[in-house]
Amino acid sequence: MEVDQAQSVGKESNLSARYASGKNSWKPKVSPVVNKTTKTKYTPLEQQFMEIKEQYPDSVLFVECGYKYRFFGDDAEVAAKVLKIFAHPDHNFMTASIPTHRLFVHVRRLVSAGYKVGVVKQTETAALKAAGSNKAGPFGHKLSALYTKSTLIGEDVDPLSGLGDTDAASPGVQPNNYLMCVYDSPEGLSKGNKREVGMLAVDPGTGDVLYDCFVDSDTRAELEKRITHIQPVEMLLPDSLTDKTEKLISDIVALSSTDDDRIRLERIGDENFMYSQAFETVSDFYSGNSLQSVVNLPKPVICCLSAIIVYLKDFHLQNALQLTGNFNEFSLKSKFLQLGGSTVRNLELFQNLTDGRQRATLFWVINHTVTKFGCRLLRSWLANPLMDVSVIRERQEAVEELGSGTLSAIVKLRDILAKLPDLEKGLCSIYYKKCSTGEFYLVCKALEKMFKEMKSLSSSVGDQVKSALIRTILTEVPGLLGEVKSFSGLINEKAARENDKPNLFSDESRFPKIVSRKKELTDVQLELKDHLRDVRRTVRQPALNYVTVLQTEFLVEVRNTQLKLVPHDWTKISSTKAVSRFHTPVIVEKYKLMNQLREQLVLDATDAWRDFLQEFSEHYLQFKRGIQHLATLDSLLSLSTVALQNGYCRPEVVDDAVCVEIDQGRHPVIDILKADHEQFVPNDTQLQASAERVMIITGPNMGGKSSYIRQVALISIMAQIGSFVRADRVKLGVLDAIYTRMGAADEIFKGRSTFMVELEEASDIMAHATERSLVIMDELGRGTSTHDGVAIAYATLNFFIKEVRNLTLFVTHYPMLSEFESMYPDIVGNYHMSFLLHEDDDEDDGNVITFLYQLVRGVAAKSYGLNVARLADIATDVIKLATQKSSEFEQNVLHKRNTMQLLLSCFGNESDVLQAVKTPCNTDA
Repeated sequence: MEVDQAQSVGKESNLSARYASGKNSWKPKVSPVVNKTTKTKYTPLEQQFMEIKEQYPDSVLFVECGYKYRFFGDDAEVAAKVLKIFAHPDHNFMTASIPTHRLFVHVRRLVSAGYKVGVVKQTETAALKAAGSNKAGPFGHKLSALYTKSTLIGEDVDPLSGLGDTDAASPGVQPNNYLMCVYDSPEGLSKGNKREVGMLAVDPGTGDVLYDCFVDSDTRAELEKRITHIQPVEMLLPDSLTDKTEKLISDIVALSSTDDDRIRLERIGDENFMYSQAFETVSDFYSGNSLQSVVNLPKPVICCLSAIIVYLKDFHLQNALQLTGNFNEFSLKSKFLQLGGSTVRNLELFQNLTDGRQRATLFWVINHTVTKFGCRLLRSWLANPLMDVSVIRERQEAVEELGSGTLSAIVKLRDILAKLPDLEKGLCSIYYKKCSTGEFYLVCKALEKMFKEMKSLSSSVGDQVKSALIRTILTEVPGLLGEVKSFSGLINEKAARENDKPNLFSDESRFPKIVSRKKELTDVQLELKDHLRDVRRTVRQPALNYVTVLQTEFLVEVRNTQLKLVPHDWTKISSTKAVSRFHTPVIVEKYKLMNQLREQLVLDATDAWRDFLQEFSEHYLQFKRGIQHLATLDSLLSLSTVALQNGYCRPEVVDDAVCVEIDQGRHPVIDILKADHEQFVPNDTQLQASAERVMIITGPNMGGKSSYIRQVALISIMAQIGSFVRADRVKLGVLDAIYTRMGAADEIFKGRSTFMVELEEASDIMAHATERSLVIMDELGRGTSTHDGVAIAYATLNFFIKEVRNLTLFVTHYPMLSEFESMYPDIVGNYHMSFLLHEDDDEDDGNVITFLYQLVRGVAAKSYGLNVARLADIATDVIKLATQKSSEFEQNVLHKRNTMQLLLSCFGNESDVLQAVKTPCNTDA
């Protein structure tokens, strides 16, 4: 046994890589009858498995066998490794198994590990099989579903027990599961280092579709920006991509620390991206108005759309793309504040750089949603801050009114929202006809409840509402959800919860097949009841009734002392010491017919159920719009919770000026983390395009410079999503982008040094920043020598001041940059984070620093890095030597400066000084 187990789980092959990459080396052309290696016959089940595996070689197959699902061959080894189950040789294959009721757990585990999973179910039931032409053969099997990270939809993988989970804010929640297709068209723009790139992303679970076509440079910064924003869990790529795009995607995938976090890559043939074929595929898929709405998409986007249509057909999820009303252009330039990939990471909007979690991020601060669909919408708001002042003010008014206390009835609605299931995903599951009856009933009842609540609120407080946004929600939701009552009223609750489809509908007159089949069943039951009189006379037991034992019905139970009364043609089913149980010839015939009718009734009820779901799906768009309104309300209630916290104010957002004016601003995340343990020092910011628009910030290490500049950016982002902000007063002229260059990290896996990363990010910012952009530079130039670093920092800042003319926060340790204030006194200001310096004879450098964290005018004379060395517990001897060397370097610089001043006083100008230095010394003179 130990040897078998070692063979099953101890083979260190490339199975994981082969399956996860969508490539499998084992592809039998025809299912053989005999194993050529062992000369052993394949069983009928093994032959069925090989035939299905030939069609889906890149999938791990769960094969239904009675009360368990089995794995065969390489699949069994993968399952053993990932699921921690036992695999062993059986006939011609390694095999492993799991119980049927644990299917959803193990499918999710394999999918999370990066595998494509197929579920193969029995296509026949016992009674119908026995009555059919295949009664002597094995049960038929057919692939019923495929699953990957983006396609985990349906009752097999999302059971009713998990539907009501409303822990929307729990760490690690993935709000969306996007499948993104990328194509850099060789037929598109390709000039120098520019390339036209098409992108389309669909979340099959919600039906949302994002698309874009853009021109990108060799660094693929624009593509990286979109991947960072959308955060797909799976990417569909052509077999051939340009080297630059291929490398970027490989690097992004390599950044993931675990298989759960890693983006899954799927390849599809290049022919699907040829425009002529892609257009034909799209035209065949759409019709009428739907076709007109997609044919005008850019060519690279149509190629991506075609590839996703082809890919999702195997999953039976392509209908997500038919809802063209869910198509949204992912345009970063026109509608939303641009936040690059590095900006999203540096500002820790969604992910903490320390541990990769949501805690201690801006989203963690503002997310007080109580529903999953509300959480997804709020995350989308934060990823795409607005640039339309009217829409920003509309949100602000709604947030202010919800927090004012005048709409307490609406605020109380949060308790009801908290009990809702994920309506958005539940509705989509219904649309795909992959939901269970219990899920359908739960979604319907939840929508019906919200219809009643919103209708009641609309009539009771509708006249009091001043916010146009809330008023729209109150008035439109009842109309959008009104139809749901006609569907929920047709469902029997008990049958729905038990997934009893034959008894699901309270009004069966709409489904004549079910009525007819039930009548046939009733007739057979009456015949068996009539036959009971003959049985009683035969065994001379006037009170005898049929019994059921171990799910076998209509048993005639006779005491063993009376077996002589039992006719010879009766079939003995079971017995004990006291009694024996029989089926008469009539019962055998009628019971067999009854089981066939029952199984046929289930099939008829399933057909009726699918027709019923189709009828419901005709109202999908209006129900979804109603759910989106509820998501908006949940997000607004979340922002109102933020606004009610101490120290938050409503920012003034304008579009007739470019400015960031903040009085007593605080970092929203640090302020919460510190709470009452430490006092947070607030700071002011005054940036105006028409006045001082550049702040050069110096100060000691650990003095709070980076926290301050992040604080300014976060307050600006919160203001442009319509949120209140942590400050006494804020005036913000709408920004079109926030660019950040922070941190000192190399990207060895990309072949880029620390300094290269700095310069590439700086180059991208200089290429895209406008007058309405906020640019934040933190210690540019520190990745190289002091002279080169100063030169690059100086030239870069000069470019922003003279050429771009944008709002700039420039943190530096180079004193030379402070000269810009004298060069541009109306535009540039020197600031530093204040501190107190104490002399202490006990310290190695004689100085002790007290940080005040207050931004004040002026330049800091030194960076006091040795103070940080002491805080980091660097050895005393090392600090002593460093102090000594620091003093020597400082004296040398001071000596050179004094010498130059003396020479200038003697010769008058710098050119004469240089000439004198070059001239050989004349000793006679």
